[in-house]
Amino acid sequence: MAYKKSDELHYFDLYPKVFRIGRETEIHIRPLGGREVIKPNAEIRLEICGLDGGDPDDFPASAYFRYTTAKANEKGKLTFFWTFPEEQEYFIRLVDENNRTYLQFSVFAVNDDLVGRYPFIGDLHMHTTLSDGSQVPDVVAANYRQYGYDFTVISDHRRYYPSLRAIRAYKDVPIEMTIVPGEEVHMPDVNGVHNDVHIVNFGGEYSINQLVESTAVGEVGKALETRAIRTENVPDVMTQEDWADLIEAKAAELSVPEKVDKIPAAMCKWVFDEIKKANGLGIFPHPRWRNNVNHVPNALCDWLFENHVFDAFEVLGGENYYEQNGFQTAMYYEYAAKGLRYPVVGSTDSHSSYESNANAFICETIVFAPENERAALIDAVKGFYSVAVDTISKEFRLVGERRFVEYGCFLLKNYFPLHDELCYEEGRLMKQYVTGSPAEREEAAATLSAIHGRVERLRKKYFAF
Repeated sequence: MAYKKSDELHYFDLYPKVFRIGRETEIHIRPLGGREVIKPNAEIRLEICGLDGGDPDDFPASAYFRYTTAKANEKGKLTFFWTFPEEQEYFIRLVDENNRTYLQFSVFAVNDDLVGRYPFIGDLHMHTTLSDGSQVPDVVAANYRQYGYDFTVISDHRRYYPSLRAIRAYKDVPIEMTIVPGEEVHMPDVNGVHNDVHIVNFGGEYSINQLVESTAVGEVGKALETRAIRTENVPDVMTQEDWADLIEAKAAELSVPEKVDKIPAAMCKWVFDEIKKANGLGIFPHPRWRNNVNHVPNALCDWLFENHVFDAFEVLGGENYYEQNGFQTAMYYEYAAKGLRYPVVGSTDSHSSYESNANAFICETIVFAPENERAALIDAVKGFYSVAVDTISKEFRLVGERRFVEYGCFLLKNYFPLHDELCYEEGRLMKQYVTGSPAEREEAAATLSAIHGRVERLRKKYFAF
């Protein structure tokens, strides 16, 4: 999702935008041309105020309003030093002699646990032509990079190998997008008993679908290169008979409430446990998707939450009607109030990566991780360093823990519009590389090499870690 740039981002460059609390930070405000608001060589009065403390006229005990001055250089650039005391958004205002604001900028100070954690935005659930989507895996990845995603996964129904295709498509060119292996898991019936709970394996080092003889095994076989990114400790492929015996034995051991069906519950638990063994992130998606009726019964939802069966809750994604994301958001906060705390993610569950699909950009996730890498992203989500973003309406909404909602909102307005501009060109070149003529491929590869590292440099500029 490309976020609109405010006038301040068009006309001025403020850096860094994010920094540690309690440490003196050097702040720069540089005009970008077109508005000579900061007069060269002038002494400028600055007002620095924290948003969380209230207005000093009304709440003097908590308000944070401080003043300083900085002298502009011959090009109108300001540089000053400040120590920000608490985690929150701050306004830096340029004020006249009557304390009237004529320019305002936002910055954000973070607690120590977020220092070294950068915001990466992406998707944890989407589809391609290799299940029920509309574009091939490598094109889907390129399209979403063009729209600003730092990471994505191809999570086709019943198939892991499409995600490997997307990864391998770009193995010979440098890109700053991380394409994570994955799949949407649908296991075979157990002696006629069906489990319709969808499960996303994000980043697992081997396929869960292909642990049983089924659709994907029939299409590409049992070779490890079709079903794993590691070569050791990958379970063998079971027959459907062995699978049924396994789940029936697991179900017999389960103690579940009266309204919970044992076979689906046992299948869910086995799949999520296996994703953990594969070092993946097991995501519980769209329980309030209206597929005839609500997709997952309340009783089974309660059991999954209360027993901490899964790793992360896809609180947003899939459809644009309120009953899905709205009800799932209510579920998340209600369970949290009961002490059932879960990491959250938002995903498109996209089946087409073009604007003609009304659901192509409805939701995404910001993950706060040390690096844009599969294991780091998974560890960050499991550690509760993520926030889900709803972009169905013109005004985005965020769901998650309050500090990350506030921080994420700041980033969507003040950082990601600049970030997305760089992603667009890389995504366009990625698509040219996988769909173009030999000459176009060669040109794309050369240009990708030339621009590689721009997004990382942008992060280092705006995050003073």
